[in-house]
Amino acid sequence: MIKITTTQHASKPKPNSELVFGKSFTDHMLTAEWTAEKGWGTPEIKPYQNLSLDPSAVVFHYAFELFEGMKAYRTVDNKITMFRPDMNMKRMNKSAQRICLPTFDPEELITLIGKLIQQDKCLVPEGKGYSLYIRPTLIGTTAGLGVSTPDRALLYVICCPVGPYYKTGFKAVRLEATDYATRAWPGGCGDKKLGANYAPCVLPQLQAASRGYQQNLWLFGPNNNITEVGTMNAFFVFKDSKTGKKELVTAPLDGTILEGVTRDSILNLAKERLEPSEWTISERYFTIGEVTERSKNGELLEAFGSGTAAIVSPIKEIGWKGEQINIPLLPGEQTGPLAKEVAQWINGIQYGETEHGNWSRVVTDLN
Repeated sequence: MIKITTTQHASKPKPNSELVFGKSFTDHMLTAEWTAEKGWGTPEIKPYQNLSLDPSAVVFHYAFELFEGMKAYRTVDNKITMFRPDMNMKRMNKSAQRICLPTFDPEELITLIGKLIQQDKCLVPEGKGYSLYIRPTLIGTTAGLGVSTPDRALLYVICCPVGPYYKTGFKAVRLEATDYATRAWPGGCGDKKLGANYAPCVLPQLQAASRGYQQNLWLFGPNNNITEVGTMNAFFVFKDSKTGKKELVTAPLDGTILEGVTRDSILNLAKERLEPSEWTISERYFTIGEVTERSKNGELLEAFGSGTAAIVSPIKEIGWKGEQINIPLLPGEQTGPLAKEVAQWINGIQYGETEHGNWSRVVTDLN
């Protein structure tokens, strides 16, 4: 059962050149209310509109809020597909459990999001790099200032047509290795997609920006382990000068790292497609000290962030203790070779040029 109310004022698609991330939204939204007494109510697709909440709602005071970020794509054979939505649903339920909000049936929500996209299918932009960004959100709505388990919640989904993260091709970034602020810690909730994880990271980003850096490279612990970059997972490429073997390395999922869908996709594809005699794929701890040392020895080949918005974000320089660690890029380009290849692999799957198991879920066929 789903209730659908369509808008009286359908939008026309904006030209691709005018699409800015997170600024314009599709005509409809999906909502579903939950109460401890009755469970989930009837989901509703309705015109995009403001929410009405009590000023004492727990979401405003105690951050009972979580979200997901995922995308739908218009493929080369004119279908609309979602990329690995089951992974987002799994992570969303984990986030919900962590802050005592209700869980849901993942397949049910994927189906509902599919129906929402169908309502606004004409607003899914066409072309490589263009997509529909989908933002499922779950908030506690119980009215009252007591700190306790919410007995009311609202799940809603809004969608936003977006263009490429880098409009004119890759733009490699400068990072400030950050030990003066901590993004996440053991026993915390750095592996959950909670709004409360994001607001405290904005000030360190502004501080880094004042010194000429685009993002923070988050370090943790007495050894200054590398954890994440900005709001993305971090990947580094090293080369063993003795054996000539290359290593793709990212931090392990120890509860402090966000379980990125793009991170998982890169690891899977790297294991399948990179020659095992030439490459080691590692999820292990590594430090800013190791990166500095490897750089001095000519063993640092490449570094990039990974996430839903950009797929990959190449890194060209890291500032640490008054020194600059330079990271090689391809001659005349703003990316390293593996980041470029990984972006092509994932783009190919997302836009339907190549198949990869059940990673692409067809929402609607426009033919």
